[in-house]
Amino acid sequence: MKKVTIYEVAAEADVSLATVSRVINGSDLVKDTTRLRVEAAIDKLGYKPNAVAQSLALKRSTTIALVVPEASFGITGQIINGLLDVAKIYNYNIYLHTITEGIKDIKDVIDTIIKSRVDGVVIYNDRLGNVDLEALAAYHIPIVFIGNKLKSHNISSVYVDVEMAIYELAQKFMDEGISQISVLEDRKNEYAASQIVAGVTKAYADKGMEYNDFIAVPPEYRSSYTFLTEYFKDNKPQVIVANRDSQAIAVVNAALEAGYKVPEDIQVVCVIDTKYNKMLRPQLSSFAMPSYDLGAVAMRMMTKQLDDSVDDADIDRNIELSYLYTPRNSTKN
Repeated sequence: MKKVTIYEVAAEADVSLATVSRVINGSDLVKDTTRLRVEAAIDKLGYKPNAVAQSLALKRSTTIALVVPEASFGITGQIINGLLDVAKIYNYNIYLHTITEGIKDIKDVIDTIIKSRVDGVVIYNDRLGNVDLEALAAYHIPIVFIGNKLKSHNISSVYVDVEMAIYELAQKFMDEGISQISVLEDRKNEYAASQIVAGVTKAYADKGMEYNDFIAVPPEYRSSYTFLTEYFKDNKPQVIVANRDSQAIAVVNAALEAGYKVPEDIQVVCVIDTKYNKMLRPQLSSFAMPSYDLGAVAMRMMTKQLDDSVDDADIDRNIELSYLYTPRNSTKN
C-alpha cells in the first residue's frame, strides 16, 4: 500500500507544507477553519506523521527511557504497567533499558540512553546506594527515581519509606517481648538491605539497645540457603527479616530442615510481597507495596517536568507512597 505523504495532505487541504506541519505539531498559529480542513485531509488520506521528523520539529522525541534491573522483572511488572498507562494518556513512548548485574555506575547507563534522544529518564533500581546527584544533575534532562529518595533541580523521586516500615514492624515485635530480630544480608540489593537494617537499628535504639543481629552471608557461600543450613545448627533467632522472596523461602526451608517450626520457633518476614509469598507453606508475612502506583506517579511527575506550562515551583520533587504490612502464617500475628 502506498504511503501517504505530507505533500498530498497539503494539496488535499489546499494549504502550504508549513501549515500542515504546524497542525501536526499543535501550533497555535493556525486558524481554526484551516486546522479543521487539514485535519479532515489527514483523516481522509490516512496520513501518519513521521515520528522522527515530528520530534525534530518539536525538539522532543516524545520518548521516555525506563531503566530497570535485568533480574527483577517479576517485581517491576506492575511498576512498568502503571508507567505505561500514564504514558499512553500523555502520548509518550517508552524505551525500556535493562541494567545487568555487573553495572555499578548509573551515570554510564544514562550516558548511553541520552545519546538515543529521549526527553527524560525514569530509573527503578533498588540496588543503587549513594547516587552521585551532582553528576546526574549536570545532564539537564528530567530524571525520576523510583525507590530512592533524591532531590535536585531536575531530579525527582517517588518512593516507599522502607526504613520506617521496618522500624514500625520491629517496634511491634519488641512490644510483644521479642528481643532478637535478625536481618539477613542481601548481597544483590545492598541499598534495600541497608534500609532494613537502619529501621531495626532505630527501633533497638529507642529501647536503649544496640543492634548486632545482622546475618552476614560469607562470600564463599553462593546462596543464602546453603549458608543457612549451617547457620541454623548453632543459631535460633526469634525473627528473621529477609528482603526478597527467594531469601525468605530459603530461611523457611532451612529452618524446617533444622527441626525448627515456623512461626512457633522462628518467625519470618519477607519485605517485598510477591505471588510466591502466598504459594509457600506457611505463607510469608510481608509488605504490600503500591508497585503500580509507583510507576504511574513517576510517569506523571515526568510529564509535569516536561510541560513548559507548569511552573517548576509547583512540581513536588519527592512523593512518598504508603505501604501495608500483611501478616500471614510465617509470623504469630
